[in-house]
Amino acid sequence: MTVSGQLNVETYACGMGDVYTFGPTFRAENSNTSRHLAEFWMIEPELVFADLDDLMDCAEDYTKFCVRYVLENNKDDIAFFNQWVDKELLARLDQLDKVAFKRLTYTEGVEILLKDLADKKVKFEKKPVWGCDLGSEHERYLAEKVFKQPVIVYNYPKEFKAFYMKMNDDGKTVQAMDMLVPGIGELIGGSTREENLEKLDLMIAEKNLIKEDYWWYRELRKFGTNPHGGFGLGFERLVMLCTGIENIRDTIPFPRTPKKADF
Repeated sequence: MTVSGQLNVETYACGMGDVYTFGPTFRAENSNTSRHLAEFWMIEPELVFADLDDLMDCAEDYTKFCVRYVLENNKDDIAFFNQWVDKELLARLDQLDKVAFKRLTYTEGVEILLKDLADKKVKFEKKPVWGCDLGSEHERYLAEKVFKQPVIVYNYPKEFKAFYMKMNDDGKTVQAMDMLVPGIGELIGGSTREENLEKLDLMIAEKNLIKEDYWWYRELRKFGTNPHGGFGLGFERLVMLCTGIENIRDTIPFPRTPKKADF
């Protein structure tokens, strides 16, 4: 089973330019929450000659395009969900379409969380620590309470990110970004890809991966490549965003979750 089609679609991007894949994705972790499925659908663009700013611009524009489309073409449906599911849905979607998404580094985000925690403005089940991934409670706090709008967090520590993400000059962080939206948390995650073979091999070793398993992926760098990057958007979470539905299991006809695949 595969986490996504990203590594494969990078080969197409290197040969054809900007591409995307849309298909089923599988996750093996035991995540029993209202935001996780064991099988879901993901849209994954891969952009060539793109830096982190290009990815953030594309992710923001794409999200706004989807929201604008449903506001213009599905007015009756949005009115229904606004009346019966979430009475703030229409106002939230309208705001999302009009505002520029807030952007801040992971380090800035952790500093905000720690300051508000120290000032007793908020209580977290798990204290945020630099070097550890943000939890759902931290992501939603930034989007819903601090900025009250979508937020893009970027430049994450390399420790908990994938081997293929491009390293920053500080040697501590990678060019990764997550889009956080009110009511959900993470909607999009992406990064620029390491095109330098030596640096890629160092990360493969650092993550204790078997280099031979990635021979074909390494050849993209070995025999010539281009700077590129991409992101993944969970389709069911996009449905949650556009409808106000709180449980992701209600966004797909046959939800498959850990230890539950009846259909």
